[in-house]
Amino acid sequence: MPKASEIKKNAAIEYNGGVYMVKDIERSVPQGRAGGSLYRMRMYNVVTGQKVDETFKDVDMLNMADLVRRPSMFSYIDGEEYVFMDNEDYTPYNLNKESIADEVLFIDENTQGIQIILVDGSPVGMDLPSSIELEIVETDPSIKGASATSRTKPATLTTGLVVQVPEYISTGERIKINTEEKSFMSRADK
Repeated sequence: MPKASEIKKNAAIEYNGGVYMVKDIERSVPQGRAGGSLYRMRMYNVVTGQKVDETFKDVDMLNMADLVRRPSMFSYIDGEEYVFMDNEDYTPYNLNKESIADEVLFIDENTQGIQIILVDGSPVGMDLPSSIELEIVETDPSIKGASATSRTKPATLTTGLVVQVPEYISTGERIKINTEEKSFMSRADK
């Protein structure tokens, strides 16, 4: 059983008789306490979708839920559901757009390295790779002779995500994005 301080984003924990996915963690160190950090976790119930904000002390022990991660790829959108297909046995997994709202901005038909998270055989969430490649659909024209350390400009990607890119990047290029920070990393490998 890990302590609250050891829990990471997208972990599944057992809490109040249900299984919850941890979507966000904020760490705070209140003044006047004997060195104890507090971890405020935004979680959602994998069955009902109910969102819960809960604060734990760093030494609180939490139970990890039994979950399985399956390598999958994006298949298509069916109304409010995103459908993914297992890379090994082609099982379809449907995830509601609302439950993966943060991840949707990184998903297009070419996204590789997606893992669907299953609890008791039901899809409840997804893990993205640390970086993905997307194409720029709109940005200001590139500036000849712009250096890599110069100013940045906004670029809209195929999924609607807007990131800051160096001035030498132009529309139509594929770039590598850090999924954790939602930031430009480099041009994509050809």
